[in-house]
Amino acid sequence: MKIGMIIAIEREMMAFLNSGSEIRTEQVGRRTVYCTEMKGHEIYAVMSGYGEIDAAAATQMLILWSGCEVIMNFGVTGALEPALKVEDLFVVSKVCHYDYDVSPIDPVRKHQYLEYPDEFIPLDQELIRLAKEKMPSLQETTVASGDRFIDRKADKEALKALGCQLCDMEIAAIARICERNGVKCLSIKCISDTYDGDGSEFERNVKNSAQKAFQAISQVLEAL
Repeated sequence: MKIGMIIAIEREMMAFLNSGSEIRTEQVGRRTVYCTEMKGHEIYAVMSGYGEIDAAAATQMLILWSGCEVIMNFGVTGALEPALKVEDLFVVSKVCHYDYDVSPIDPVRKHQYLEYPDEFIPLDQELIRLAKEKMPSLQETTVASGDRFIDRKADKEALKALGCQLCDMEIAAIARICERNGVKCLSIKCISDTYDGDGSEFERNVKNSAQKAFQAISQVLEAL
């Protein structure tokens, strides 16, 4: 199977690059695509960069260039609930793009795209089921996704009020582009910064949390 991977930043990408697989590179415009084989699959990985615009562009490019059937995303995330801990591991079931709002002009809720029944963009349920079968302790979660690094408690409370447990800066774009292209999407997130943190935890925890998320993705690849 051809599988694309969207990874936001280099500190997360290192978990993939250090996996021991033989990797070759291809240049597509100004992006580098890392190509390898894992668990019997052709893997094409791209570092998107922070934010929804770069994530959307990287996802669309990878789908068109590689012809991948599945897009997988792994990386770190921030907690919106006090009980969640560093290195807690999650599979994303749906995501709210909290920066998006056309409700003043269309018959939709705030943050809702017209194509969906509510303000949440769904990810592929078959892949979620497979991931949970492989890792029964894996928790399903709802993510608030936008173009800001969330470090203030007031912002965390506002996003938690949307019904979200985690926050990130890319998965809304990745899931939306996959749905528009008819490509399955899976996202595994691991907490790097907690509800009580101020963002300084990120640098301390990003390496280990990204590695744990990548290990979970590897188990899903094995099951496909």
